Amino acid sequence: MIAAMRNASDSCCQPPAEAPGPAGDGTGHGEVAPVGAARRVAAHAVHIPGGRALVGTDRRELADDGEGPVRRVRLAPFMIGATSVTNAEFAAFIEATGHVSEAEQWEWSFVFWSDVHRDAGPTDGVVGSEWWRRVDGANWREIHGPGTAGVWHPDHPAVHISWNDATAYAAWVGGRLPTEAEWEHAARGGLGDVRFPWGDEEPDDETFLPCNIWQGRFPQNNTARDGHAGTAPAASFAPNGYGIYNMVGNVWEWTADDFRIRSLKKRVKERLRTMQGYKLAKGGSFLCHRSYCYRYRIAARSGISPDSTAAHQGFRVVWDVV
Repeated sequence: MIAAMRNASDSCCQPPAEAPGPAGDGTGHGEVAPVGAARRVAAHAVHIPGGRALVGTDRRELADDGEGPVRRVRLAPFMIGATSVTNAEFAAFIEATGHVSEAEQWEWSFVFWSDVHRDAGPTDGVVGSEWWRRVDGANWREIHGPGTAGVWHPDHPAVHISWNDATAYAAWVGGRLPTEAEWEHAARGGLGDVRFPWGDEEPDDETFLPCNIWQGRFPQNNTARDGHAGTAPAASFAPNGYGIYNMVGNVWEWTADDFRIRSLKKRVKERLRTMQGYKLAKGGSFLCHRSYCYRYRIAARSGISPDSTAAHQGFRVVWDVV
C-alpha cells in the first residue's frame, strides 16, 4: 500500500496522491510557446458574455469545501472550449512541442481498480482509497497502463493530465486555464443561480441521466446506465445554454486558481496547511455519485496538488477576447 502519500485532494473520488518519484518541472522536455506567442483558438470555442457573474452557492452541500456563500463578481467576456481538451488535441500538442507529460516522466499514474489491465501485475493502492491503484506505465497515451491503447479514443478527454501539463498546453494555444469565476459563469449557461448546467433537476441512477457520473454502489458496482463506465466523448450529452458540453461529470477540470477556503474553523485551517500550493479543480468526474462524492455540482470544488495525475483528470482552455 502507498502509505506515505499526503492528501492531494479532499474529494473522495480523487486519489490522495503526491507522486513520490522524480517530480517534473512542468515543462516536459520540449519547448512550449509562451502565452501570446501563438493563438490557436479551438474551432469549437464559444463566446461567453461578460458582466455580472455568480460564484459559489448558498445551498452548500459540502460546507468545509468553501462552496459558499454565493458572491457576485464582474467578468470581461472570454472564449472557452465547448469541450475539454481531447486526446486528439493533446496529441497534436505533444507532436508539435515534444512535451513529455508528468505521468510519463514519473512512469506511473493512478487508475481506477476495475480498469487495471489484467497483465498489469501487482499494483499498490492508496490507504483509505484502495480503489485507486498505482499503475506503472499509465499515462495519457495508455490510459489504463501498458497494452491498453485500445481504450484511447481521439474524441474523448485527455486524462492523466497534471496542472503543469494543462498550463503548458494552454500556453501553446495562446490561451490559459479558466479562473473559478469564469468556469462557473460558463457552466451556468445563462441560467443564473442553478445547481447544474441544465438547471436544478437532480440526476438519478435510472431515468434522468444528463451527464457522465457513477450509477450504482461506489466503488463496487457501476451499472453504467448512462452508457459510459469510463470517460464519454468530450462532446456528449446535451450542451448547456452556451453550447458547452460536460461541464460536470466526465473529467475533473483544472482551473488557474489556487485552492483556498475562507473559513475560521480549526479543522479546515488544519486541512489547508497540508494543501499548500494545491490547485482548484471543478466539475467532478465519471466516478462521482451523490452518495459518496457529490461534487458534480457547479459550486463544488476540489484541491489537488499540481503534479498529481489520474485517469479522470482533464482540463479545458479559455482565451481572452481581443
